[in-house]
Amino acid sequence: MNLLFIGIGGGLGAISRYGLTICIDKLSSTSFPLATLIVNVLGCLLIGLILGSGIQSKDSTYYFFVIGFLGSFTTMSAFSSQSIDLFSSNTPIIGTLYIMLTMSMTILATFIGLTLGK
Repeated sequence: MNLLFIGIGGGLGAISRYGLTICIDKLSSTSFPLATLIVNVLGCLLIGLILGSGIQSKDSTYYFFVIGFLGSFTTMSAFSSQSIDLFSSNTPIIGTLYIMLTMSMTILATFIGLTLGK
């Protein structure tokens, strides 16, 4: 049953990430991977809120939201690929900034979520 919760949540998370990415890309005219940064920060804030609220790790809600939805909503693979693209296109300063912003903002967002969720 948990696999079903993970699968449904994962599908919805991937679709949500795709839709939000398209919306952000339409509003942004920069080559900076802003959409991926926003999606990852938002996902980390949400996971902090959920985990901070005391959800049980064996609960079906945990499997649906944390492992399924947020696991596929956030995207380490896009972050890694975009970081390499920035370095490969001779923009190492922007690549370094992107890495530093992503790491610091996602950790901060998770901390804020955990704090607010308590």
